Amino acid sequence: MNVISGHLVCPVCSLALTQQGRSLSCQQNHCYDQAKQGYWNLLLVQRKRSKDPGDNPQMVAARTHFLDQHCYQPLADKVCTEVRQALTDKPNARLLDMGCGEGYYTAQVEKTLSGMQVEMIGLDISKHAIKAACRRSQSIHWLVASGAQMPVPEQSQDLLLVMFSRLMPAAFAKVVKPAGLLLLAWPAQDHLLELRQSIYEEIKVSEYDPTAELAALFSCEKVDTLRFEFSLKSAEDIQALLDMTPHSQRISAETTAKLLAAVPLNLTFHVNLGFFRRL
Repeated sequence: MNVISGHLVCPVCSLALTQQGRSLSCQQNHCYDQAKQGYWNLLLVQRKRSKDPGDNPQMVAARTHFLDQHCYQPLADKVCTEVRQALTDKPNARLLDMGCGEGYYTAQVEKTLSGMQVEMIGLDISKHAIKAACRRSQSIHWLVASGAQMPVPEQSQDLLLVMFSRLMPAAFAKVVKPAGLLLLAWPAQDHLLELRQSIYEEIKVSEYDPTAELAALFSCEKVDTLRFEFSLKSAEDIQALLDMTPHSQRISAETTAKLLAAVPLNLTFHVNLGFFRRL
């Protein structure tokens, strides 16, 4: 059994959780049972903003299909290389992937760290995403939980991985060790530009940079930019890309049909990867 005692805290009272079989409990007798798929649900009802928060089953299935075509593999490779380098010579390191989704990047990082003593947690607010993540690995600790109140001890993580998720500086700083690393990915201005040009009459140019928002809690060591072209070779792949993004809510049936017929669809990948050290 993949034991997680000592790595989690109770989302109600913040006391340490201890595992007994397929249950977690704290000294206040708050108890949480492990789901049959292997994950732990530590998302309190009062912290849900909707009945079923996060990605729905359609979005999870779409993201799983799209990512499994490995169009974003260069990013995964880059993340894996940087994580391994950052955690080398750190025995018993702890890594948390916040907003891990269906676990595509988390599982590849785990394989890269094979042979190293690293305790890994994948956390997402979507129960559907975490169920899918369980199919990628049974040795990662998968949690349904809020990224704003992560149920891990304060200053416990050597590395926090955040791939395209909401920026929450205070929540990130609370769980990262002093001098620990935040590895953050966000879209650069030309990411999926061709797709956006097909959907919108006017394209908003994004100059987003999280460095200023993080500056009081993290120092920016560097920002690497990955840019390359890739091609979607089937209508199924194009539909999956649409379904995994907010664009699917804003696109007409006519435009969808045109995009699905535009095979192959050539697109630009343009993403920033920032390295931030906890002050």
